[in-house]
Amino acid sequence: MSAIDSKAINPAATDGDAILAEAEQATAALADVKAAIGEIIYGQDIVVERALTTVLSGGHGLLIGVPGLAKTKLVETMGTVLGLDDRRIQFTPDLMPADILGTEILEETTDGSRAFRFVRGPIFAQLLMADEINRASPRTQSALLQAMQEQHVTIAGQRYDLPQPFHVLATQNPLEQEGTYPLPEAQLDRFIMQIDVLYPDLEAERRMLFETTGAKTAESRKVFDADALMQIQSLIRRMPVGDQIVDAILRLVRSVRPDEAEENLAEKIAWGPGPRASQALMLTVRARALLDGRLAPSLDDVATLAIPVLQHRMAVTFAARADGVSVRDLVDQALEKAL
Repeated sequence: MSAIDSKAINPAATDGDAILAEAEQATAALADVKAAIGEIIYGQDIVVERALTTVLSGGHGLLIGVPGLAKTKLVETMGTVLGLDDRRIQFTPDLMPADILGTEILEETTDGSRAFRFVRGPIFAQLLMADEINRASPRTQSALLQAMQEQHVTIAGQRYDLPQPFHVLATQNPLEQEGTYPLPEAQLDRFIMQIDVLYPDLEAERRMLFETTGAKTAESRKVFDADALMQIQSLIRRMPVGDQIVDAILRLVRSVRPDEAEENLAEKIAWGPGPRASQALMLTVRARALLDGRLAPSLDDVATLAIPVLQHRMAVTFAARADGVSVRDLVDQALEKAL
């Protein structure tokens, strides 16, 4: 198992040489993580990179794609490789909030007295896989809101802290499919990134056929543990970000808000991203740089992550949609002027 020397990592250190030393150590460890995931997941390099970027940034990810593209397998593999206590919830139309959070039960002791005892639900995990999250009703979906933002839940007025680190990787079927409910905007904003999972290319699917239909199949292996992950998350928050990158992030996010966008864009935007989008970009560009072996993010990181971070935080007007305009088109236009 790849290990990170905890003595070499000081969460409070901001010295450039110290951060550089930590980054070099973390980069080598992350290379092992990517290799271990690549032994199980084929032809989805971009998806794997973005899922890792999400977790390294300390956030939650929403994976969208048709069934059968290894979304669930990816989350299961990441849980094993990163050494996290992972749980899976299959979202269905009849799922209730208590099935996720837990519930209080009335118990009677031997002396005849009665008391409530809280039975924790599957949300008390370090990596929660919310499978087909949009098959549950909006009421059940909203049960995750407090946990995703505040890292704790409140049951009957009592606060219960979640394990650390805590990440939700949710899979979602396209809304065009039957039996799905759109996620509310407030919940979408809690996801640091939307990761679109597309069909694999020919060579990747060919390899998949041989690797998964033989007598033996590859098994995921543990590379990290929770402490090592949190150390890297701390390092990412201390990585330097140049003024040029900060200004580009602010220009980009603010340029796709209806009241600040240029006229040709503003008339096509129904609602735009809030400050969480800027925060998400600041964290994810650092994480992507570290995954790539770099100490500081570049404008290329901003351009690459702009759509995954912004597309679920804004919407086009009905008129623009009728004209065939998508959120991706608007972000691409904004990128040309922001960078």
